[in-house]
Amino acid sequence: MDLILWRHAEAEEGTPDSARELTKRGHKQARQIAAWLKERLPANRAILVGPSKRTRQTADALDLPYESTKNVGTGATPDDVLSAAGWPTRDGAILVVGHQPTLGDVAARILCVHGDAGLAIKKGALWWFSCRPRHGGDVVLRAVIGPDLV
Repeated sequence: MDLILWRHAEAEEGTPDSARELTKRGHKQARQIAAWLKERLPANRAILVGPSKRTRQTADALDLPYESTKNVGTGATPDDVLSAAGWPTRDGAILVVGHQPTLGDVAARILCVHGDAGLAIKKGALWWFSCRPRHGGDVVLRAVIGPDLV
């Protein structure tokens, strides 16, 4: 199984939080990561996106169908995200477009980072994990990439 965590791109300030839109720079970040992802996403995949405007706009850059769910939204916990994703036993790949600090906490849990501090995921960046059942459930961090690197 592949689990790809994609933090929404740069968004405007303001309220309500759920209505914040991507900035011009945020749209560019989303397009850059989307172009990189489209060349690499497996055919057997699902995409889960938080319901906020900025996560949906980030995912829209892929131009692929997705499911919007609060289970990966701003109020989600790492357990919510991992459960919605089916980690680590789901077949194929799952792309989750969500928020910090939740995605950083998910990454920290997968990498067995202990303590209260999660990991910081830069706006627009993605972290790609694979769980290899044939190898005893080994977890491989396949990629960490930000929009400034593509």
